[in-house]
Amino acid sequence: MKVLNVVAMTAVLSIATVPAFAHHSFGMFDVQKEWTFDGTIQQYNWENPHTHIIIKVAPGAKNPETVGTWDIEAAAINIMARQGWTRNTLKPGDHVTLVAHPMRDGTKGASLYYAITPDGKRLYMDIKRPGATSDSPPSGNY
Repeated sequence: MKVLNVVAMTAVLSIATVPAFAHHSFGMFDVQKEWTFDGTIQQYNWENPHTHIIIKVAPGAKNPETVGTWDIEAAAINIMARQGWTRNTLKPGDHVTLVAHPMRDGTKGASLYYAITPDGKRLYMDIKRPGATSDSPPSGNY
């Protein structure tokens, strides 16, 4: 009976760790490229495990490769909140500029580097910003 309990407990613990392994790396994004997406917010999904910003870039953009509707992935809400983001930072219809690293495979997705909000604030998704240290307080203006 003890062996059966050990086997059952091992199985339960193994299954419980699957979500941790399911989290993807950011290796799918080309961090050597920084594209500017100047467009209109379609959706702002303030959620875990990652916030998603859906932006539509109209024809005539400076970089024609950015034209279309894009899913820009950012950090978890607890990380972004420490940088000054809230669930109300962006709204559908807002005109914003997002700087992000595009997907390596060419699909319409990218990893957010920073955003310039409608009121002109520059918000990063985490502490990896110019001049930042791990104890730098977020001000929302960089």
